[in-house]
Amino acid sequence: MNDKTANQHPQVRWWLRLLVLAAVAAVSFLAITAVQVVRTASLEEIHPADAIVVFGAAEYSGHPSPVLRARLDHALDVFHRGVAPVVITTGGAAADPTFSEGGVGRDYLMRHGVPERSLIAETQGRDTSESAVRVAVIMRANGLHSCVAVSDAYHVFRIRKLLEYEGIGPVYVAPRPDSLPHSVWQRAVAVLREATSYLLWRMGIT
Repeated sequence: MNDKTANQHPQVRWWLRLLVLAAVAAVSFLAITAVQVVRTASLEEIHPADAIVVFGAAEYSGHPSPVLRARLDHALDVFHRGVAPVVITTGGAAADPTFSEGGVGRDYLMRHGVPERSLIAETQGRDTSESAVRVAVIMRANGLHSCVAVSDAYHVFRIRKLLEYEGIGPVYVAPRPDSLPHSVWQRAVAVLREATSYLLWRMGIT
């Protein structure tokens, strides 16, 4: 073994140790986050707030998908309880630029009795993190500080963290009913997806 090879071995071992430590840290973070995702999914925090924020889902040619409609119906129920005077709907356009998730959500709620003056649509966000940033801008511009976030059960943990990071608070969560996946496998995949998305956001990748 020559001197060059001998010098390389400690460097290789150092990099291997570093990779192992990084992997262990990532797995530990995902495990802890997964527990928090599941715990937050069980909450229903119907507290007085400045706004109700409904996070978008797919829309089809101006009509909410079943998932979006279920979120909007839950937000409608929360609004009628007098929890907040304003509802903010979120989500940009997808394949069809004519409609946005936020705009479709606003129109749906208006048709179901929410006054136009009580509705604000965020229509540019391409994903959850972008919508959270834009919602925070909207809330600050309108003197709003606290909110009740409405989405699917495993989604609300990440939403809360994103909004809190933008200075909104307190952030309460109100997952739509029956939004947990039915099978154990589907639940595991959904929790892992949310935990991974949160990790990537914390790392500045998304």
